[in-house]
Amino acid sequence: MNKNVFLLACCQGLMTTGNILLVTICALVGQMLSSSASMTTLPVATQMFGLLLTTVPASLIMAKTGRKLGFSLGNLIGISGAMMGFWSLLNSHFYLFCLATFLIGIGIGFATLYRFAAIEASDKPARAISMIMASGAIAAILGPNLAVWVNNYLPEINYANSFLALSGIYVIALFLLQLVSFEEVSTQSAQQKQRSIKIIITQPQFAVAAFIGMVSYSVMNLLMTATPLAMHRHGFDLAELAMVIEWHVLGMFLPSFFTGKLIERYGSITMIISGCILMFVCTLINLTGVSQWHFLLALLVLGVGWNFMFISATALVSQAYFPHERAKSQAANEFFVFSMVALSSLFAGLLESTIGWQALNIGSAPILILALMASMWFKRHSPLAPPANRL
Repeated sequence: MNKNVFLLACCQGLMTTGNILLVTICALVGQMLSSSASMTTLPVATQMFGLLLTTVPASLIMAKTGRKLGFSLGNLIGISGAMMGFWSLLNSHFYLFCLATFLIGIGIGFATLYRFAAIEASDKPARAISMIMASGAIAAILGPNLAVWVNNYLPEINYANSFLALSGIYVIALFLLQLVSFEEVSTQSAQQKQRSIKIIITQPQFAVAAFIGMVSYSVMNLLMTATPLAMHRHGFDLAELAMVIEWHVLGMFLPSFFTGKLIERYGSITMIISGCILMFVCTLINLTGVSQWHFLLALLVLGVGWNFMFISATALVSQAYFPHERAKSQAANEFFVFSMVALSSLFAGLLESTIGWQALNIGSAPILILALMASMWFKRHSPLAPPANRL
């Protein structure tokens, strides 16, 4: 692992810490401030919509200004959103809080490209992605516990301190970014003729990889976002909830230390199929009971399944375009993936409160079946190899 991948992994770990802190408290803040159950997860949804709207512009901005300036801009927007979140909670302004999470989502939208920047900085793409994602293991412990600690430190201002902590996390990430030497596309390479985006995204490899990314992230986000609400409904407190989220995020990121090697040995599609099966297991566990151990074990398995699917999909999609096509190709992939994540965030609270926790898990099964079928089709038919993309 070179210095740049290590620094990017640190930045990713800090951003993920902030994300998990938000996951731990955002739905609870929405429940506290919103006027109806259908609006409970609106702050989570606005965060995801901010991320979604940023996916295309972030890639295009970085194509013009470079990675460092683009990532720095995203961090500054995230800091402004965190400070606005602090002020809105002090004054109990629900819609201003939603605007704050929207700005934070924009900052996160820029940060989603860390994994592609790591690919560009390494000659072993799968391992670079894994190292970036492995940094989330730190976030798994720090994020939920930070939410509990700051809330206990000054409980009378009710979650607001969490956003002061969030702004501090983003400032540290901004500093570390300045130490990274990014691998930019050369002027000569940038002037090469590019294929149309339609040709790129209709390649079987790109299409299947993007679809797997969409399914893995949206199903994981749907169940993860609904879990705090389901646990709260069954009488669990914040500390118990934080413990479940902590183990879920460990499941999401701890396997990353060896996922890259597993992809190199068994292939991306085999790992995707394994991830699909694990996600099925998660829904089965959720259907058998609602104790803390049911929630904890289910979300742990869900996290591992997401890890296998999402890292494998990223490795697969990164080989479907040439270096000088990366801006629009990465923008398209991120837009597809996070459009579904935004929708899953928007409907998580509504679905959990209307159809119920068990029906929500049952409804996830057909989506996972489609992902499994797409993966098996790709593995069986083995379409022609994509461009030899070595970033």
